Amino acid sequence: MEILEEHLESLIRIALILFIGLPLLFVGTRLLRKFVTRKLSAHFGMIIANALFYIGIIIILVTVLADMGFQIGALLGAAGIAGVAIGFASQTSLSNIISGLFTITEKPFAIGDAIQVGETRGLVERIGLLSINLRTFDNQFVRIPNETIIKSQVTTITRYPIRRLDIKVGVAYKEDIAKVMKILRDVANKNPYCLDEPEPLILFTDFADSSLSFLFGVWFSRTDMLLLRNSIMREIKEAFDAEGIEIPFPHRTLYSGEATQPFPIRLVKDDPIPEAPTEKGE
Repeated sequence: MEILEEHLESLIRIALILFIGLPLLFVGTRLLRKFVTRKLSAHFGMIIANALFYIGIIIILVTVLADMGFQIGALLGAAGIAGVAIGFASQTSLSNIISGLFTITEKPFAIGDAIQVGETRGLVERIGLLSINLRTFDNQFVRIPNETIIKSQVTTITRYPIRRLDIKVGVAYKEDIAKVMKILRDVANKNPYCLDEPEPLILFTDFADSSLSFLFGVWFSRTDMLLLRNSIMREIKEAFDAEGIEIPFPHRTLYSGEATQPFPIRLVKDDPIPEAPTEKGE
């Protein structure tokens, strides 16, 4: 009878731990994540909440096993041996964890930032100890290991509130340089997505093979990138057409050997084809 009562008490304790401890753990980690996110950043909020959740799960599991009569010391010893074996077998995961700690410390980007890693661009949705999750601009899911983040060049596209769009423009050699620069400045002033400060950058950069080359740089708010790129390219073409500015295409001239002599062209008039001789009587 006493044994049954002890088992019943143990089952009640286990049920209380599971049905009360787990909901409290979920609610507590969620509240902690919101608090840390508000005080620090979403990056730290996610990391700290995940760490608390895993620690809480381990504590609940150990408590339940102890109530069930398992020897915790023996389990911890076996877990330590298994941990060493797993550690040797999972060096890549350990490298990713260490790289993740460096990423957390340096904070090169945060959740919601647009970044580029190699050829991959996307929005950061999750930062974990093993990897980061990106959602690309065409709505694909990409998981990048933290070790790759540390070893690669990472560009945080939305790090600063404003950016500059650089456009290379070429016009024919016959065009007036001052007039072209004035037209480009007018285009920037009329475009609603171009910022007045800093001022647009307009530079005459090069005597190219077939054109005079200009660098046209306009500043914009980071949220207006696609709107600006789509509108200003069209407006440049329309302004050049309205002012008669030629946008050249490559020209090639053939010479016979001397730079000052044109390639000779000779027209030959074809002689009529003689009729074939015929035999007499035919």
